[in-house]
Amino acid sequence: MTRAIYDPSSGGGSPNDTDSLRAWCTIDLEAVRQNVVALHTRSGVPVVPMVKADAYGLGAPAIAHAITSLGEAVWALGVATPAEATALRTAGIEARLLCTSPVLANELPELAAARCRPALHRAEDIVRWQQLAPSVPWHLAIDTGMQRAGVSWRAASTLRALVASHPPEGVFTHFHSAERPDGSRERQEALFRDVLAQLGVRTGTLRHADNSWGVLAREGTPWDLVRPGFALYAGPAADPALHPVLHVHARIVDLRDVEAGDTVSYGATWTATRASRVATIGLGYGDGLRRALGGRALLHLHGQAVPIIGHITMDLTMLDVTEVPCALGDVVTVLGDDGHGGAVTLSALAAAGELSPYELLTGWRLRLPRVYRP
Repeated sequence: MTRAIYDPSSGGGSPNDTDSLRAWCTIDLEAVRQNVVALHTRSGVPVVPMVKADAYGLGAPAIAHAITSLGEAVWALGVATPAEATALRTAGIEARLLCTSPVLANELPELAAARCRPALHRAEDIVRWQQLAPSVPWHLAIDTGMQRAGVSWRAASTLRALVASHPPEGVFTHFHSAERPDGSRERQEALFRDVLAQLGVRTGTLRHADNSWGVLAREGTPWDLVRPGFALYAGPAADPALHPVLHVHARIVDLRDVEAGDTVSYGATWTATRASRVATIGLGYGDGLRRALGGRALLHLHGQAVPIIGHITMDLTMLDVTEVPCALGDVVTVLGDDGHGGAVTLSALAAAGELSPYELLTGWRLRLPRVYRP
């Protein structure tokens, strides 16, 4: 789990603790809540916010405590592993939990102990679950083209008798390209409907399919639940109407003047063409600032764009601040709002490094403290 210097669930600390930090992430919990509500409103059904991978690296316990206050808008919290379910229970989360990824047979007892609904698709696991945790419902996973997990739509009918004798609480599938207007979502939904008919799924069984892009692709869903993840935390990178959640900042820890012809960082890939001022910030790829951004991305200092120069190193990154007066300790915005009406957006930063915004969002490392804004 992430290191937090301010845990709103415990009442300790203060957002102003950043005064003592060289680099940090600020997570806006109200923005997450607003994004959950927006996706609930757009879809018209309850939401299963995905808090897997430590809530996309932002801190699952704090995110979970914040969004479970939204009542009926949140049906359950989504995880990917038994360990994630156990960690949430240890953190005091009592909400429903749904593990949407397949698990091994030897992991089922941990899910049962955590009272976490599993996603099952193997007959032997379904039978075993009824023995382990008859009071904890389960969900049937159907593969309609992702080829990652779940029973294939071609073989789903083999589970008809078992589904009749051990009815699941829910049945779901997962879209592989919901963001593309290529008809694939519609084809997957048609296959999903066929499987539901083949299995004779009971009336009242919860059906769900929409991930973030499935929710954003249309107004309203034909299903009973939606399972957004990326959109909750990426905000405007997923949809302009959503709110930014993650803000990354670092302080200037060194300043130096260089002459024309001087080089910067490993490999001497940047050479000054004039007398220049170089600022070093206390953040590097060991914190999650991807090395691919070196010499390509623009960060913000006092509301002005400043380029990363040379290779990003493990602990430090150099910037050309020749045109921006600054001093040791000044704050550089690496991602998010810059405090001057501008922002370094997730989309722009990812594009600069030819990176997946998913990887960039989830890649901030444990060394970088999380500060939670209530």
